[in-house]
Amino acid sequence: MTTTLAARNAVGLVFFLNGLLFASWISRIPEVRDSLGLDNGQLGLLLLAIAAGSVLAMPTTGGLLERLGTIAVIRLGGLSALVGLVAVSLALAADVVWPAAVGLFLYGVGTGTWDVSMNVEGAAVERHLGRNIMPRFHAAFSLGTVVGSGVGAAAIALDVPTVWHLPVLAVLGVAALYVSSRAFLPDEPVAEHHEPRPSAWTAWREPQTLLIGLMVLALALTEGTANDWLALALVDGYDVEHWVGVSGFAVFVSAMTAGRVVGPVLLDRLGRVPVLWGTMVAAAGGVLLIVFGQVAVVVIAGIVLWGLGASLGFPVGMSAAADDPRRAAARVSVVSTIGYGAFLAGPPLLGFVADHVGTLKALLVVAVVLIPSALVVPSAREPRRPL
Repeated sequence: MTTTLAARNAVGLVFFLNGLLFASWISRIPEVRDSLGLDNGQLGLLLLAIAAGSVLAMPTTGGLLERLGTIAVIRLGGLSALVGLVAVSLALAADVVWPAAVGLFLYGVGTGTWDVSMNVEGAAVERHLGRNIMPRFHAAFSLGTVVGSGVGAAAIALDVPTVWHLPVLAVLGVAALYVSSRAFLPDEPVAEHHEPRPSAWTAWREPQTLLIGLMVLALALTEGTANDWLALALVDGYDVEHWVGVSGFAVFVSAMTAGRVVGPVLLDRLGRVPVLWGTMVAAAGGVLLIVFGQVAVVVIAGIVLWGLGASLGFPVGMSAAADDPRRAAARVSVVSTIGYGAFLAGPPLLGFVADHVGTLKALLVVAVVLIPSALVVPSAREPRRPL
């Protein structure tokens, strides 16, 4: 148990570090636009380099995990993220675009590899503990984003150059990753009784894995839409000050983090399927309250409901994909790749809808998508335990 508890703490730290570096980079995006002289469209294309790197890396990470083990792969991911952030910082210092794109691509590869690896390890720890804990790992990621945002805001206020801010944090974060990963659990055997090892790519042909991926896609869209559009929707739809819109997003993030902390208790008592259905109802209801509430207290209640509703889909999907330890790496890789498709397709989809119906009403896309998605939730049901 001591080994498992040490691994639990190490995984929590690794999730926190991932969120810390992600938010640290996000805090510098306005500077990227101004320093490189980009308009919003050009900035959007530049930022696609991260998504492209992640989406390319995730499908191959499962095979790497099966061959090299979790510790080696997550360290490779951390190294790629470190090199990428350093490259971006140097590109900004030189006011050159293409090295920044290369750096962001490498960062995307690194953070995508890191993401799949930490979820595989988190699922292994969850199995050893015999209770739901994955949402709390994702809460650690959320906490990391809060700290990273705060550090980034302080660095900008103190005029700390990006070339010092990002590289220093990346070196410290990846060094902590290397040290903490020593406490990871030993890799579990992929096959027993000398059975041939199936290719990691065969997970893409498993109906249940694909259904879990579709569920995670919908719930990732639920979370990602708030990240990208909630503050702007409040500003455009209710004509509030910008800081009010940002405060609304802060309420959402706080509610989502709280849901991830409390969620394991409900999952242990009620099981995945009822809890996921409940979160979907909460998220859809919250969106409706935000769009049609009109009164501040109703809109705030809607934001809280949406945050709670978005809190558990991604972590529970990772747990469900990893139920079979022999195929956990390949299946988490597939589900992560499908889920991250929401972060690629979500912004342009919502932007297109917003151009036609307005930013606030465009949020209704989330409520619409959740209706058919509820049908695939049973694919994430816990496996039957032997009597």
